[in-house]
Amino acid sequence: MKLQVHSIHFDADKKLLEFIQSKLNKLDTFYDRITGGEVFLRLDKGENTKVRSKTLEVKINLPGATLFVREMATTFEEAMDIAIEALKVQLKRFKEKTQEKSLGSRQVLINMSMASES
Repeated sequence: MKLQVHSIHFDADKKLLEFIQSKLNKLDTFYDRITGGEVFLRLDKGENTKVRSKTLEVKINLPGATLFVREMATTFEEAMDIAIEALKVQLKRFKEKTQEKSLGSRQVLINMSMASES
């Protein structure tokens, strides 16, 4: 999958980039027509704490749709794991909808051909 990673106001480590790429490549097992994606990494300073929380946004491009997930966690790896689970659910739902549409159109064609034969 062609992937663009944007780290906003910091430089992301090469290990983190490889981790993100490997996790998103696994989504191809759920739907093989993914055309590309973008990942945005942000460090957000909490209001009450000095600890910076990590925000990860993932946008996946599919033919006819775009999937989007935003997750916050204490590490980017943790946020990526949560985001992957959410994307799996979205991909499965998208795949089911496209299969239902194609089956529905096939059924209409079969009914039309049967009606014309009668």
